[in-house]
Amino acid sequence: MTINIGKTVFSDAGRICRIAAAMALLSAGMLAAGGCSTSNTSNTAPVAGVEGPKDTGSYPNLNIPPQVAAKQLTKEETDAKLAQLKGEQQAQLAKSGGGGQTASPAALNSLAKNHGDQALKQIETKCDPALDPSCN
Repeated sequence: MTINIGKTVFSDAGRICRIAAAMALLSAGMLAAGGCSTSNTSNTAPVAGVEGPKDTGSYPNLNIPPQVAAKQLTKEETDAKLAQLKGEQQAQLAKSGGGGQTASPAALNSLAKNHGDQALKQIETKCDPALDPSCN
């Protein structure tokens, strides 16, 4: 009885190993076949004005300040731009009708306590304040 059980266990293990080896060989073959693809680089457009890194044969000198890309703003130009932006901000605030004031913490706390009850009353009475301003 024991010999038959041993044959079954070991032959099953051998079969599993053979299946695993076959799967490994098949997947390796598929990976190798997938690597044989080609790409067409003749249709790519060249990038104009882009130069890659150049090997100068020496380390960069970090003591030399880099060249600036554009002329820097003077103090007067900076102040003029800030004044222009603040003027536009004030005009926008005046147009919206608000000074950007926030509610006090006490008002926000009372709103948090009462808002849920007021919303439930409106829902239960099916009252829409957008249609009927006297509805509260």
